Order: sequence, then structure tokens, then C-alpha cells
Amino acid sequence: MRTDDGHDLRHHGDAEVRGTGADLTDLAVNVRADTPPVWLREHIADSLGGLAAYPDGRAAREAVARRHGLPLERVLLTAGAAEAFVLLARALKVRHPVVVHPQFTEPEAALRDAGHAVDRVLLREEDGFRLDPAAVPEEADLVVIGNPTNPTSVLHPAALIAQLARPGRVLVVDEAFMDAVPAEREALAGRSDVPGLVVLRSLTKTWGLAGLRIGYVLAEPDTVAELERAQPLWPVSTPALAAAEACVSPRALAEAAHAAHRIAADRAHLVAGLGEFAAEGVSVAGPADGPFVLVRAPGAAALRARLRERGFAVRRGDTFPGLGTDWLRLAVRDRATTGRFLQALDQALTSA
Repeated sequence: MRTDDGHDLRHHGDAEVRGTGADLTDLAVNVRADTPPVWLREHIADSLGGLAAYPDGRAAREAVARRHGLPLERVLLTAGAAEAFVLLARALKVRHPVVVHPQFTEPEAALRDAGHAVDRVLLREEDGFRLDPAAVPEEADLVVIGNPTNPTSVLHPAALIAQLARPGRVLVVDEAFMDAVPAEREALAGRSDVPGLVVLRSLTKTWGLAGLRIGYVLAEPDTVAELERAQPLWPVSTPALAAAEACVSPRALAEAAHAAHRIAADRAHLVAGLGEFAAEGVSVAGPADGPFVLVRAPGAAALRARLRERGFAVRRGDTFPGLGTDWLRLAVRDRATTGRFLQALDQALTSA
């Protein structure tokens, strides 16, 4: 979906590694490398013996509710967070939806597909892409924001986001990457004191389950009921339900917490390395708190092509409203991979 201002809302990082990109080192997709872990693959495989029966989501739904300390009626399981955006766009009767950009483009695409006219609030580079609640129109009855935000990697204070809540307004917070933040600081998941709050979570990023499609919605019971009525029957498969239950277990939460600290260290290493190219005009939006960083580099489109020639796929930034052709997004990887990437970047910049 290409909007009038030229942004391709349906371009995602996986497009960078399809087909001829299969042999590239993938820095374009924000799925944690080397996942899913063996224990999770085995757990999902064990569920295959039950495929003859229709999916029963009760146990997984109860597990998610326990994980966030919420009653069952505040939880809805979805086929990835992307399905939740479609349900919100189709099921809720809203008149003035607003999407805070730059951010993941699928919420706006889903709203447009459902026939909504969407307003944008564009956060500014000179403000560090930080949220200004006053910039959101008072008449907005649906507001969508990511936290930490894809692609800027900005982690907005929970108290600041909560200021967007109003009577009669649905406040959608996409926390797809929150489990990659140490201690999940600034999370709103589990809060029931913010009116109209809808929190979306994905289990595909940290656990490498993009091909399985599993996520969930946390919201007021009436909102959950509305979204559930818009879902088809049995929307989440038996293997995905098994994954959901496993990924919110104490073992999984401990592993995710450990991974979040490792990601933070690896991100710091990447940012420090990118800082060596400041004289060539390379800069990192920050401070970054997600498992990816947003980078400004002159001639980014040509630079992206030269990086491909050297074996690395990176995500173009110009498809995100609020960003232009000089932006790239890089997934955080281990130090060895980052070292090879920085060498390739050095070569790509000097060969311009």
C-alpha cells in the first residue's frame, strides 16, 4: 500500500532477504537470531499429535493472564500482533484515528484498508523522536503508538504515554519489542488503571516465531469482547497456542530477561562502532532501547546496495512516514556479526 506521499506501508524487513537475499547476513528483520531455542522447538513439535482436534486456547489464554496478573477476560490471543491491528481497525467504531510516526506501518495500513481516514502525528528528529502528548489532537478517539518504537528504538516513558488516555479514546500501545528491554521498564502491559488502554504483545520477535504467528491483546473486557467477535473461528493454531503457553512460562521469562541484557550490551557495541563513522556523516538516532537502531547515512539507498554486495541486508527507512531516503534500520546482532558488518560498512562508505 503506497500512500499519496510515497510511503509504502506494506514494505517490511523480510522483503530485503527474500529470493536472492537468502544468503545475506540479515540485519533487516528484527527477529532475534538463533531462535527458536531447541526446547521451544521440541515443545511445539510435541503439540503436533493433537492436530486432529480443533484448537483450544483456554490454557494459553490463562497462562498469558497469569503472566501479566490480569483476569482472563482482559486477554485475547491473536495470530501475531498484525492480526490485532486488523481487528482493531475493523471492529472498533472510531471516527478520528491517529497514528504516531515514525513507527511500524501496519496499524495505519490496516486502518486505511478498513476505510478509515488516518491522521498522523510526526515525531521530529531534532526532538530525538520523543513523544509530545500535546501534539496529538484532542478529538482523536483512537491513538496508536509503539513502545519501544520501531524503527526509532525510542522507549517512551510509560507515564508520558498514559497522558494520552482520555474518556472515549482507545489508546493502542504496540509493545512487540518490550520483552527485549531489560526489566521491561516503561511497560504498560498489566495496567488496568489507564482508561481505554489496549496493549499489543508479540511472541514472534524474541522467540523467532514469525512463521508461526502468535501474539496477544491486553485490554478492557468490553474491548476484548468486541475484537473477539470480529475474529474468525479458531484463529490461532494448536502449535501457536503451545508456543504461547511456553513463552510466558517462568523458564521462558528468565531466558528472555537474560537475552534482553545481552541485546543491550550488543547494541551498545554496535552504536559505539557506528560512532567511528561520524566523519562520513553516519549518526544513530538515540538513545536506542530496542533490539535495533535507526541510522542516518548520506546516500543510504546506494549504501544499502553496496552493503548487499558485501553480504549484508539492512532495512530501508524511507517507507516509514516521518523518515526520508537517508535512513536505515539495523537489527542488533552478536559482536562477531557486528564486527563483520562494520568492516563491510567501512568498505561500502569508502567505495562511494
